[in-house]
Order: sequence, then C-alpha cells, then structure tokens
Amino acid sequence: MRVFVLLVLGFTVLLWPSLAQNATTGDVNVFQEALEKDGFTVQEGRIGYLDLIKLCDLGVLPAAYGNNPSTKYLTYFVPPAPSHEVPELFSRITEALGMSQGTSAFWNLGPDEAIVFVGRTPPECRYFSFDHYLLSRTYGNETRWIFAPLGDTINNLVINTEGTPSGAAGNPFNQTTVIVATADRGIDQRIRAAAISAGYSVGTFNTQVFPSSMLNMGVDDSSDTFIMLIRPALYKDPQAGEDYLNNAPAKVFRITPKESAELDPYDYPELRVRGTGTTEFDLMDDLEELKIAILTKYSGLNATELPTSIATQSGSDAIQRGIDALGPDNDCCYLWSASQTVSSPTPPFPDLSLYYDFLRDPAITLSNDTNEFIIVYGVNHVATGKATYSNFAIYGADLFNGLKAITDEEFNGTAEEYLPNNPNAKYLYVYKLARNCNGDPHCYEVPYGIGAYGIELNQPLFIAWRSYLEEATKTGPSYSEIVYDRAIKFRQ
Repeated sequence: MRVFVLLVLGFTVLLWPSLAQNATTGDVNVFQEALEKDGFTVQEGRIGYLDLIKLCDLGVLPAAYGNNPSTKYLTYFVPPAPSHEVPELFSRITEALGMSQGTSAFWNLGPDEAIVFVGRTPPECRYFSFDHYLLSRTYGNETRWIFAPLGDTINNLVINTEGTPSGAAGNPFNQTTVIVATADRGIDQRIRAAAISAGYSVGTFNTQVFPSSMLNMGVDDSSDTFIMLIRPALYKDPQAGEDYLNNAPAKVFRITPKESAELDPYDYPELRVRGTGTTEFDLMDDLEELKIAILTKYSGLNATELPTSIATQSGSDAIQRGIDALGPDNDCCYLWSASQTVSSPTPPFPDLSLYYDFLRDPAITLSNDTNEFIIVYGVNHVATGKATYSNFAIYGADLFNGLKAITDEEFNGTAEEYLPNNPNAKYLYVYKLARNCNGDPHCYEVPYGIGAYGIELNQPLFIAWRSYLEEATKTGPSYSEIVYDRAIKFRQ
C-alpha cells in the first residue's frame, strides 16, 4: 500500500497543472469516486452551526454548556455507520437545528473508519481551529458526559492549506484543505492517496488522530461518542463570516472500509508545549494600583471581590478520571469567577445546575438597581503578547449560557482613565457589567426576561475568561505565565 501511495504522489506531481479543480473544494466528486473504487463506503454529512443557546432555549438540551459568545461553533453532522441509526435524542437535536435527518453532531467511530473534511478554511479572522472531542463514555451501566479534547487543535498557525502548504508561512484563510480524522495510519494513507488522485495537493493534508489506546472505538451502544468543532473567532469581514457559517464551502464524509484489514493504529500525537519562560508578573503592582483606583472611584458602595480559578481540566485528566472537562481547547487558558474547578462526573447532556453548586455559594446575582454592577479588570493578554485574542463573558450558573463576550478589541485602552500617569496602563483593562449602563461606553447591559438569551435578576451568575493562542508556541498560554483576571461586585 505504501508503494502505491508513493507512486500516486509522484504521478500527481507530474500531472498537477492539468487536474480539474472546483474553486471551492477541489474535484470532490472524483475524490469520492476514488474512495469508492478503493473499497470504501462513502457517506456525506453536513457542516452546520451548533447553536447551543437555541437548543437550550428550546428545551432540547438542559444547558448551553459554556458556549463562547465570541464564536459561533460549526460542527460536523455525521451519518451513522452503515446499517446503524442515529439515536432518538441526537435526531431531536439535528431536527431542532434544521439539519439533514440521518446525521448527528454526536457520533461514534470504528477503529478503521475516518471522518474527512475537504474544502475551504474560514475567511480571515483572528483565530480558527478544528478540534475533536470525546463527548461521552459508558462506565459499566453509567454513561458520563466527558467533553474532553483528544489532543491539539489544527489552528490557523499550523494548518496545511494551499496558502500554507506543508505548514509553510502564508495565508491560511479561505484556503483549500483536507483534514482526515481517524485512529488508523493505513486508512489515513489510503484516503490521502484517493485525494491526491482527485487533484488535492500533498501540502494540504492534515491528520487529526483519535488515540485508540485511550478510547473505546466502535459503533455499538457502549462505544465512545465524539464531536468535532470548528472555532472561527472575530472575522475581519463579519458578513463573510456569516456566509461561511450559513453555507460553509466544504464537505464532510464518513469513510468506512467495506472489508476489514489489519489495523495500524496511530500513537498518541506529540503535543505542542505551552510556555515561553516570559511572564506577566511584572504587571502585578500595576494591577494592584488599578484595583485601588477602582475601589476609590466606587468608595460609596459595598465591594465584594470575586474569586478567580482555572475553570477547565486537561483532556487527558478528564478522560482518566471520568469527569467533565467542559470542552476546553488546547489553544486556550480558561478562568472563571469560582473558587474551585469541576470534579463531578455527569450523565449525557447533564443539567449542569445539579452539579456545580460552588457557583452559587455564595450566589452572585445582578439586580436592576443602578448602584449594583460588576467591574471586570485585569491584564490585557493580547497587549502583552501572551494571546492572539482574549475575551470575557457573563454566564448564568443554572444554564451555563454565555451572553455577550467582551473581547480585547473592546476593552483595549480602558484602564488609562483609572491610571492616567501609569505607562503600563496600556497593558490593563477595565469593563462594567450592569443592567443599566447609563451611557457608559465601556459597559455591557445584561439582559433578562428572554429565556436562555439572558440572565434573570435572581439567577446566580459567573464570569469566564478566555485567552487564545500564544503565537510563539502555536498553542495556549501557560497558566503559570499569565496574571489571572479579576472581578469586583459593587452594590448599595
């Protein structure tokens, strides 16, 4: 088989200028025909918007699972394995999102199967990634919600595309790429050979490894359930982003061999290493000065400082302990206004309010009193070079529903009002959350009375911060090198 792959590679290089290509996805029909000729069953899925707030508001899901309001997640809606059906609950989710019946955003995968994305990457944006997750796992008679990443992302700094062939520097946006998600090296090679025969360049291929040594691969009821997420954030042209969301110029396929062959599973892939040795800790004194300035400005009100801690577990930790990782991305640091991290096992599609009581003890709410508000402040991790983009968002603790996310574009430069004579104020920020902002341009009015699209006056809430992608390492910043963001609640 490897000799065949090499022959195809060489033959394609000679014929590349004459191979037919569609401007969007290459010659995808020829690709599909080549796969079928090589003995695969090819089922086409869909790519669509995973609107967690909508699913929560409709009551299809009991929570929004910590959605990032800066990012409208795209996901793969995948057909079941041949001769299998989509479970009823998954079908209801597919139907609620207006996607094709017979597909699901939540699926399992045999050890010799693959899911293939072929098409264009998102248009220019601050960040995008393709990420794969273990969503749930069965332990004996109990199925638990795990939502843990299976390794590093394929992000805009590492992806192989026509504009960044074989990882070369270039333009990764709106470029043709092929992403093969599989546990098996031999299946990956056969799919690549078929793609090359259809005119796709060797330099556009990417592999997302499903590490079978730590997974329960298979297509029966006790097999692991997976999900794929595409995270495009902060488009340069918002309309281009909406167009991509509504009609992504790409296709996704489930590839299943008709005949079994000897497996050649991938090892767990090497992970990118966080951290550069450079920290933000030289800004600690400036941050304390900023806190004092904030407390002084609102000295006539009672102040309660909210705790800050790391919000998520690593994927490998969550998988080994059978706990909820909360869907983190290896490219990100996650903090929240809580005094501890998640440690409770949860069933499929859990009501998170049953598990995370520490988000209500003590309960932080926000009334519509004009003298009640929350000030969020901290180090601007983009300004320090620790992140490509950063945000914070307010969440309802009962539904884990994220509302408006305030990004570094919006809070950049907001600390200089508080520290006019401090040259390091440009590395800090301040922002207000209130029910009535009274014209303050650096304030978000938190809505209520609109279901999962708001947070009720008596509903406990929390703040969550995200810092994505340190350019130097092409992965998330190290928690040990950043200064944690903070929040203070003020009231009469």
